[in-house]
Amino acid sequence: MNIEDIIESVLKAEGGYVNDPNDTGGETMYGITKATARANSYTGAMRDLPRATAKQIYHRRYVVQPGFDKIGAISPAIAAELVDTGVNMGPATASRFLQRALNALNRRGADYADIGVDGIAGEGTRRALKAFIDKRGIEGERRLMALLNALQGSRYVELCEGRQANETFMYGWLARVA
Repeated sequence: MNIEDIIESVLKAEGGYVNDPNDTGGETMYGITKATARANSYTGAMRDLPRATAKQIYHRRYVVQPGFDKIGAISPAIAAELVDTGVNMGPATASRFLQRALNALNRRGADYADIGVDGIAGEGTRRALKAFIDKRGIEGERRLMALLNALQGSRYVELCEGRQANETFMYGWLARVA
């Protein structure tokens, strides 16, 4: 899966125009919030946001800026998961999930050193991911993906516990992790 495929997958999952009063993100098109669109120089009506503009925003903000394109060079599947989680919860949250998971899977530092959980998928995170995949292979990658999904699911429950209106979205959110 390449970056273009990852973005297409996210666009498909996010769908078209939504303006749900229960959603704190407000008006969205292709999953891009109005605030994000404005921060990326789009000034038109959200309902009219061009798909090509949404793809550019996804590429810049949710692939390149957080370094998930570099993660993709190590593991396209993990990069796809990070981009999807980053769109839904923010790239820093997705990066922290990966960092926490890698730390939990390093066998008390026997396979690679613990890394900082700073929400930045930088060189240390990439080194740890490469060491993990070199050690554990495709089965390890699958288990890491399961752990990332578990962390994401746990965060969804926390969001619902903290704001009852979020329960409106729980069933749909689970499609991202199931």
